[in-house]
Amino acid sequence: MPELPEVETVRRGLAATVVGRHVSRVEIGRERTVRRTSRQAVIDGLTDTTILAANRRGKYLLLPLDTGDEVMIHLRMSGQVLVVPAGSDRPAHTHVVAHLDADDRHPAHELWFVDPRTFGEVVVFDPDHVEVELPDIARLGVDPIVDDLSLPVLRRILRGRRRLLKPLLLDQHLIAGIGNIYADEILHEARLRPDRISNELSTTSERRLHGAIHRILRAAIDAGGSTLGDAQYVDVAGAAGSYQEGHRVYGRAGQRCPTCGVGWIRHTVSAQRSTHYCPKCQT
Repeated sequence: MPELPEVETVRRGLAATVVGRHVSRVEIGRERTVRRTSRQAVIDGLTDTTILAANRRGKYLLLPLDTGDEVMIHLRMSGQVLVVPAGSDRPAHTHVVAHLDADDRHPAHELWFVDPRTFGEVVVFDPDHVEVELPDIARLGVDPIVDDLSLPVLRRILRGRRRLLKPLLLDQHLIAGIGNIYADEILHEARLRPDRISNELSTTSERRLHGAIHRILRAAIDAGGSTLGDAQYVDVAGAAGSYQEGHRVYGRAGQRCPTCGVGWIRHTVSAQRSTHYCPKCQT
């Protein structure tokens, strides 16, 4: 599933290509993609609107419209958001197409939502009623990039509950946007085992974790995110990310640790999630 760095990369692409553009027409394929409301609700809510901004919170893309409504896009497992010249050949599983008019800066384009597994979603909603219409967004925790997660805030999260570190980092109600890949990489960078208890960390470990969250996420954003072997994640131009080339532990089970050169990367399951760590580096 695309995580914060991948969704932020897509957000930046949308900010550069669709903000200020007028949507003249909308096509909806499989209704499962718009299951939160309906095919007609998305068509009516998006047609004849102008996209004012491209925002992100956690793993959710949010596009405010000039009507006061917003578009929410969640990529989930296999979703892709692509911006292509109008009339381009569409791949299979293109479930939403928004036609963007030409303007003084751009020729006509199409904004596609492509999703082979159809777990992703596109919703047009009223942000004044987000608690009712999209409660999962209303319940999101602090976003490390949007909210600039501070050390005191992280300490309150860690000390206020007794949780294993890996599941805590994955809890979107506490910290929004971190998923399995970056939780493993962050904990390795912080030299902390995934099964450490959150409210038992030293102040030094808390500082290391805080720094690792910001360093790993920002480095991954700079690299355009991670595109794994399934090649499902790409940016709005269809380009893959490259941060997977710098993964220290994720997907490296059975290999020698590239950080210490001594330990062998182990694979375990934590909170029903695949987990990778070095038993020498991480204590």
